[in-house]
Amino acid sequence: MKITATIITLNEERNIASAIESLRCADEILIVDSGSVDRTTELAQNLGARVIEANWRGYSGQKNWAAEQSSHDWILSLDADEALSEALDAEILALKKSSPQYDAYTMPRLARYLGRWIYHSGWYPDRKIRLYRREKSRFVGNFVHESVEVEGRVGRLENDILHFTCESLSEHVKTMERYTTLAAQELAARKIKIPLTRLIFDPAWTFVKTYFFQRGFLDGPEGLTIAQMAAFYTFLKYAKARNMS
Repeated sequence: MKITATIITLNEERNIASAIESLRCADEILIVDSGSVDRTTELAQNLGARVIEANWRGYSGQKNWAAEQSSHDWILSLDADEALSEALDAEILALKKSSPQYDAYTMPRLARYLGRWIYHSGWYPDRKIRLYRREKSRFVGNFVHESVEVEGRVGRLENDILHFTCESLSEHVKTMERYTTLAAQELAARKIKIPLTRLIFDPAWTFVKTYFFQRGFLDGPEGLTIAQMAAFYTFLKYAKARNMS
């Protein structure tokens, strides 16, 4: 079992070193960069990664294209702001020594937000398929929140991917502006109509669900911020979608 770890990048000099250095289990590290103007590609090459420049194809398209360029059939797809925990790296190394029983594996993802690890608020365990056989799996989703679709059996790994999200509220707002536009474009493309009642009531429900039912209050002040921002995300997504229709 040989693994190519793939990372798609655009101006990720802040994160790329920690992502690459966490991938001790990988036999190859492939960076597909879509036009960085910072030191992303230089840092990646210095750390032994293979770097390919490629035009942007969308999140799913870029990740599927990266898998096609890989030297090995097992793909470990990582985002630039993520890293394997030491325990997950060791778990994958142990899996390589055995014969894999599945065609893909999910793993929990633990997010760090405003300096705090988030264990509630609907953010954890946030299981993702990230390790998969490329002939049995591919990313789907044209706009945002891409995911791996598998034609085969899916197993579970128990240790965490570490996700280093926003370090400041301004960074969160900037990220949310981009993702709400993509989410609204997806709604518009699917011709989903957003009535005014949803625009009014869904953000409030999102806050209640995140803070109370998903126990965001256990994440301290950061949990309150997450709930507020989730509500605002819902409002912006729907408002933009209505404007596009």
